[in-house]
Amino acid sequence: MKFLTATILTAILAFISGLFLPWWGMAITSLLVAVLVHQKAGKAFFSGLLGVFLLWAGLAWWIDMKNNGILSKKIATILPLGGNTILLIGVTGLIGGLIAGFAAMSGSFLRATPKGR
Repeated sequence: MKFLTATILTAILAFISGLFLPWWGMAITSLLVAVLVHQKAGKAFFSGLLGVFLLWAGLAWWIDMKNNGILSKKIATILPLGGNTILLIGVTGLIGGLIAGFAAMSGSFLRATPKGR
């Protein structure tokens, strides 16, 4: 239950932070969620990864659908993706997810730091 809560909370807060902060605002929200929702480091990593992966891939897909895939097709042609827009959307989500996952894992370790030091 904590995993699902952390994943949904990460996605919602990352979306809200994206309205007001640069792209790295989702890393801050992932770290804060991991500090507030107590999980082991591995689960915190995967909840951050999954939350932001779904958010960024969903937003990239939405933008792709709104412009009929014109821009993503050109970018996928420039990058070594063979013009595959679905792969570009997946890579976009994976990059954001990895950043959020490592931020969430850092937040989990931050919470586990002994208070006496």
